[in-house]
Amino acid sequence: MMPPGPPTFASAGATNVIGALLEQRTGQQIAANRAWRVETALKPVLRDHGLETLDQLVGRLAGERNGPLADAVVNALLNQETSFFRDAGVIETVVEAARALQAETPGRRLRIWSAGCSVGQEPYSLAMLFEELAVSRGFAMPEIVATDVCPSALARARAGRYSQFEIQRGLPVRRMVTWFDSIDGEWVVRPELARRVQFRCHNLTRDPAPIGKFDIVLCRNVLLYFASAVRRSVFDTLRSATREGGLLVLGAGETVIGQTDAFRPSERFRGFYQADGGQPAPARVSVR
Repeated sequence: MMPPGPPTFASAGATNVIGALLEQRTGQQIAANRAWRVETALKPVLRDHGLETLDQLVGRLAGERNGPLADAVVNALLNQETSFFRDAGVIETVVEAARALQAETPGRRLRIWSAGCSVGQEPYSLAMLFEELAVSRGFAMPEIVATDVCPSALARARAGRYSQFEIQRGLPVRRMVTWFDSIDGEWVVRPELARRVQFRCHNLTRDPAPIGKFDIVLCRNVLLYFASAVRRSVFDTLRSATREGGLLVLGAGETVIGQTDAFRPSERFRGFYQADGGQPAPARVSVR
């Protein structure tokens, strides 16, 4: 008789329940080839709540689907992978595009929306470049609005505190010492940079776009986690926030082609998409 195998950490049913909770709250889906992330991401949550398995976690969630435990589960599952100047060429092209748009509308302050900003490296990277441009060439500093669905990520972004590992990923030493202070083993963004970014909580699948029109919208590596119907709805929300002729910036593995008619490939800025033609009314798609 074969000896019993190691205990099962999670049943398929538990994983499905947890995946459904994430999709209900955020619209994001867990692909089959990434199901392993569930167990890895939730180990700290289990430890903090005195639980040993995901099945026990699901049992606890049954009685508090909208409580702090559910919030902790969702926050842990959200992919917060990011870095300063991630895909540096893209960030530099955003600044180039902003300069071109500003030249066409002198006297009007540009607005930029960083959607799905995680813990803040993307908007802070943009703010650094624009601040340097303002000093060297007198460029008018744009308004930068950064949003994310995860309150804990936004709290970190607002605090602007990063570990040595995080600060070294993509951030040149010159900018590190110019824009950050070393405090208690962490690197903290300086107030003159922090005040350049407005952080707000926002759910792309449920909330209307931030008020006003934006010249450039960045939504990188977010849409790939959504089902096609939800993705179309999010594209409409992004379009409703984008000024006519404004630009949408997606991740390298994302595209508008075959997904929406709200944007078309930009002829001026390779890899970017332009808001053109009629503006669709934002549609809300239930993710329950």
